[in-house]
Amino acid sequence: MMVRAYETVFILEPEMEEEDREALIDRIKSIITDNKGEITQVDTWGRKKLAYEINNFKNGYYTVINFNGESETVDELERNYKIIDSVIRYLIINKEK
Repeated sequence: MMVRAYETVFILEPEMEEEDREALIDRIKSIITDNKGEITQVDTWGRKKLAYEINNFKNGYYTVINFNGESETVDELERNYKIIDSVIRYLIINKEK
């Protein structure tokens, strides 16, 4: 498999307790590393106003993670994003295109 550079941005519910939010961010980082991924940078933007309301939320907690991984790393990350209720939006992009 080919290792590529990716960037993922995810928005968490703004009302989460800080320790729950940190635990969830750590869980997302573990999903990447447990699936042959290597995290190169984590950037926490914090609570920001959303461009439009999502699920009755006007704000969200933004985190950006840059990582190197294979397609299965991305597949597993996306699968988890879909089942984690606290993730209100996510995006994964291939930075090499």
